[in-house]
Amino acid sequence: MNTQLAGTGALLRLALRRDRVMAPVWILVVAMLVLSLPGSLESVYGTAAERERLLATMTANGSLRALYGPVFGDSIGALTAWRGGVFAGLLAGVMSLVIVVRHTREEEESGRQELFSAAMVGRRAPLTAALLAALTANAAAALLVTAGLAGRGAAGALALGLGIGATGMLFAALAAIAAQLTESARLAKGLTGAFIGAAFVLRAAGDAGAPDGGSALTWISPLGWLEHVRAFAAERWWVLALFAAASAAQLVAAYALAARRDVGMSFLPARPGPARGRLGSAGALAWRLQRGALLGWSLGFLAAGVVFGGMTDGATELVGDNARTREIIERMGGQAGQAGQGVLADAFLATMAGMLAMVAALYIVSAVLRLSAEESGQRAEPLLANAVGRLRWAGGHLAVAFGGSALILLLAGLGLGIGHGEDIGGAVAATLGQLPAVWVIGALAALVHGAVPRFAVAAWAVAGAALALGWVGPALNLPQAVLDLSPFAHLPKLSGGQDPSWAPFVALPALAAALLAAALTTLRRRDLAA
Repeated sequence: MNTQLAGTGALLRLALRRDRVMAPVWILVVAMLVLSLPGSLESVYGTAAERERLLATMTANGSLRALYGPVFGDSIGALTAWRGGVFAGLLAGVMSLVIVVRHTREEEESGRQELFSAAMVGRRAPLTAALLAALTANAAAALLVTAGLAGRGAAGALALGLGIGATGMLFAALAAIAAQLTESARLAKGLTGAFIGAAFVLRAAGDAGAPDGGSALTWISPLGWLEHVRAFAAERWWVLALFAAASAAQLVAAYALAARRDVGMSFLPARPGPARGRLGSAGALAWRLQRGALLGWSLGFLAAGVVFGGMTDGATELVGDNARTREIIERMGGQAGQAGQGVLADAFLATMAGMLAMVAALYIVSAVLRLSAEESGQRAEPLLANAVGRLRWAGGHLAVAFGGSALILLLAGLGLGIGHGEDIGGAVAATLGQLPAVWVIGALAALVHGAVPRFAVAAWAVAGAALALGWVGPALNLPQAVLDLSPFAHLPKLSGGQDPSWAPFVALPALAAALLAAALTTLRRRDLAA
């Protein structure tokens, strides 16, 4: 065996064991995003005439093409690839970057990699094991998608599954490069995430201007390659070779960079001090640590609000007289049973406000779990050894998390109003009206960290479940008892001049406050995590 790869098998088994909960959840989310679509699409576009009308509308609607991409066929399989392919590829990329960075840069940052390297572990073994773990996850997601859609056409199912898996591996290779360049896992994730976001923006810009997806901007983006595989629509198998070539080139670069640096070092080291500004309190330190992430989320939510607001007229045009689609949007927007294009537009805006709020739940979980990262990284212990209590330390991060969630929803509402060009105040009220549910999920994340820090990552499952229920629940016509498991289901939609019940706006913040009190109590009484 090549001594450079010695110990790869043992490290891979360790990585798979550590990811035994996280990886299956990610795999199921990626696969179910696609597999949940055929049934709902068939109920909405059940006839050939309805599907032909959809193709004609999408060809003329640049704003919706920017979000979903062009439609290349009128079969249910082709519509599934159109509606979910790009988003599944995007999620596969995020899954891959999390796995690769976790088993490379995070291991070095924690000091565990140095211990492994002192044993019979080759220089290339850690990076190889991380990439193999990502390959395993992407292969499993691709297999589930292929098997789940095989009844719609074996060739199309295989093309879509391979495209999603190949997209994930391309971003896994990119994450491997970022892990060599940066000194911290947080920066490596942020850098790779920025490239994923840029790929989505390039694809959206290209598809908005070219009905057939033939724009040069689309071809620059790996997510554009995924849609050009054209699953279930005269598959282009040669596009998969682009993924293979790009991934191979990135892997060569990642291994070359790994061979030229020491463990724990990087090519872009953190800037040395002195730090600018004052760090006279635990809250100021929390703000310093989290302000970069908050800035990124804020800009993203403002831009997303503008895009979704600008899509409103196009979305109502696409729905037209399709009763099933209208029912889904009105159900999600809280205006079921009402009529009129104006009401439908209000329902769409309320739906987008709710969806942005569910994504904001991911932000608050990540901000709250910064406590877990500081604790497990042994950076909290030296701080708490001084005149800083646990409540002050945790309170600083919680203030940023809860205040930051309010800020990004405010900006999302401003973006919705600006993009739609009407009633900015109503759009802001619609997004901020979802804030109590976001806070409940943030408080649950804090409680999990405070009570069982070893399983703090489980807080992501709470946010993911709320997102899944809100995203696909109404389309699948799930029972209300199931939808009520999400705190978002209990909030009225502030749109269209409705007179909402104010009880949830009192009950949910009270519940969040109680959960936070329990979280701080458990945090104060337990030992610090090792």
